[in-house]
Amino acid sequence: MAARRCSSRLSCSSRQNPFECSAKASRRSRANLRTSGPAAPKGGNDLRSMRNMDGRARFRVKDKKIYQRLIMPPHKELQIKQVLDSITPGNRDYNEKSHRAKTVAKGSPEVWGKQADSCERAHDEDEISCYACHSSWVTSCAGCHLPIQANAKTDRHHFEGGESRNFATYNPQVARDQIFQLGVHGEAKDGIIVPVRSSSALLLSSTDSNRNRIYVQQQPSSSAGYSAQAFAPHFPHTVRTTETKQCSNCHVADAKDNNALMAQTLILGTNFVNFVGFNAFVGSEEHVSAVQVTEWDEPQAVIGSYLQRHAYPDWYREHLDRDRELTTPTPGDLDADPGWIASLRGFLQSTFAGRAIYDGTYGHNSGTVGCLQLRGEYLYVAEGKKGMRVYDVSSVANKGFSERIISSPFSPLGQNIRVNTKNATCVALPTNQLVRPEKNRQKLESDRIAKRDGTPEDLEQAMHAVYSYAAITDSKEGLILVDTETMGDFEPRNNFLKRALTWNPGGALDGARHATFAGHILYVSGDKGVAVVDLDNPLEPKLLTTIELPRARASMLQFRYLFVVNENGMQVVDVTVPASPRIVEGAQIPVAEAHQVFVSRTYAYIAAGSEGLVIVDVERPESPEVYKRYNANGKLSDARDVIVATTNASLFAYVADGKNGLKVIQLTSPESQPKFYGFSPEPKPELIAWRKLGSPALSLSRPLERDRGVDETGHQIAVFGRIGSRPFNLEEMQRLYLNDGKLWTVSDETKPSKRAIKSASGDCQPR
Repeated sequence: MAARRCSSRLSCSSRQNPFECSAKASRRSRANLRTSGPAAPKGGNDLRSMRNMDGRARFRVKDKKIYQRLIMPPHKELQIKQVLDSITPGNRDYNEKSHRAKTVAKGSPEVWGKQADSCERAHDEDEISCYACHSSWVTSCAGCHLPIQANAKTDRHHFEGGESRNFATYNPQVARDQIFQLGVHGEAKDGIIVPVRSSSALLLSSTDSNRNRIYVQQQPSSSAGYSAQAFAPHFPHTVRTTETKQCSNCHVADAKDNNALMAQTLILGTNFVNFVGFNAFVGSEEHVSAVQVTEWDEPQAVIGSYLQRHAYPDWYREHLDRDRELTTPTPGDLDADPGWIASLRGFLQSTFAGRAIYDGTYGHNSGTVGCLQLRGEYLYVAEGKKGMRVYDVSSVANKGFSERIISSPFSPLGQNIRVNTKNATCVALPTNQLVRPEKNRQKLESDRIAKRDGTPEDLEQAMHAVYSYAAITDSKEGLILVDTETMGDFEPRNNFLKRALTWNPGGALDGARHATFAGHILYVSGDKGVAVVDLDNPLEPKLLTTIELPRARASMLQFRYLFVVNENGMQVVDVTVPASPRIVEGAQIPVAEAHQVFVSRTYAYIAAGSEGLVIVDVERPESPEVYKRYNANGKLSDARDVIVATTNASLFAYVADGKNGLKVIQLTSPESQPKFYGFSPEPKPELIAWRKLGSPALSLSRPLERDRGVDETGHQIAVFGRIGSRPFNLEEMQRLYLNDGKLWTVSDETKPSKRAIKSASGDCQPR
């Protein structure tokens, strides 16, 4: 569609409909070389009047063909291919795939070309940008860390200028080129479909003049209450005519082997570029612990990793001298204590269980932790018979505090962020990104008042009500909802939690032990199977159905498939329509002790007890295969939970290994996996660090999901950086794979078009 080499200054990215270089398929015309973007004058600018520095025309037309003369020597002249030529059989530039893609009928992928002349186009150029399909690759940065350091004199670069006592550095963390995502552009571009990338997804830290880390890797939130893991419409500058996207990049493939790609395209997230950070939060039988797993200095290498070996060779050797145990801070840690203090605290730790003794770990007494989740500066913990408690972990790396994890800064009269339940087995949040629902409501209201005509100033969408709640599963009480807005409103005087709902219709949730959010759909694992709960109206839940997998222990969702573990192993369930789930026959992996599952792109990681880690290839979710069973030569022998995250260019797994404590496993590195920059490189697990805790490690806080901008029910989570831009809503998502509620699939191979007839609704249907 778009030219391979449009002028950079007047590139396709600046136009409302970027077809000036190659015209439009629906009009069967050639380009007129006039611009039509938002900034174009009436009638557009005539590109034929442009001259290069040598005085020759940059564009010229000869024999109905358009040529562009390059600016740089040797000023080569190249033909710009026309859409009309690519869809005209017999033309030397004819391309059958191009013809199909540009003329395929809406709602009928089998009808295209001449047979679709009377049909609406599925890919109308007024609705989708040319570069949505014609971009070869898209660069995306899944997050940046901005640590600020006091007592460093620097120039101010904003506002009135001057000097500052603080020095901030900007450290990109995960830059990759295979994260292809689609969304809706803003009103300036008429809401066309365009590529989207993660941009300026910040995490902030600050060290004061006394070397106190007053906050560590904290997420900001946007003015409209959305997470600041920001996304934005993006012109990738990689327009191609050959290396383009295929049908299966945006639609379910016939082979059903692109589930992870679809999750990526829709910005649902793939749990690959997740962020764990400076500390891994671990829940055990008697404690919650924050275990330091990375360096503090940039780059914040995972201790024991390939990057640490090359960036901090001295500290890496000391780590090896400790037999890879995460016992003492590295010399680079400003919070290091003298040896005699470390020895004394080591003695005290062995004497008084659960003390906050810093030798690389901080902890707090708790009940038996079934689940825990970090969000912002608070850690939500399900503590069995002690109920659910929220811990303040804002000072976990601040040496000015002796107790780094606290349940309350003062008595329960002033703050009580605990909910008593009979046996809290798990706590789940709709997102672990920092969202502010009350801020969203305030923003929408202020915009409404500010504009007399009622037009919202920023065109922000309303946040769904489910994001105000945390879901607690209780083996005896069922489902409990708690309003958590108070934990993010910066008002310390209202920090009190109470139940908003207790719900267990007819004992359907008896034995509930785990919960997974998918937008306003909640999957609750329990004795009877997996209950599918609709929380569209959170205080009036509906039980849609129960997936009959008795004694289900946990689940995890990726786009159309739910991966469930129970006493028999892992079972795949098709939940394309949540109210009508389908247990996929033959899609089971037998595992004797399957406790938890974590799905990252095309691999599922099962915490398999004495077997260690079972890694399953789920590229084709309906035909899963065991890729590897890994126990680190017997050192991984009690795996209870597992999470996966990326630090810089490498992938890591963190395992709660029961009696053995925490294990850190490097899955990819430039040394072990040369294809580490691929979409889903084969993992090459290697145990690089471990830490034994005061009691058996049972669970891990899920990492921050940095490539997730919308949930499975179409509700926006993260802010978008152009006015009016947004992710797809549920209806728009479903158009890509459902037709009248039924799944439809595509092949990247072009097949002859079927004849079409028009239905009563006006749609074209294959005859």
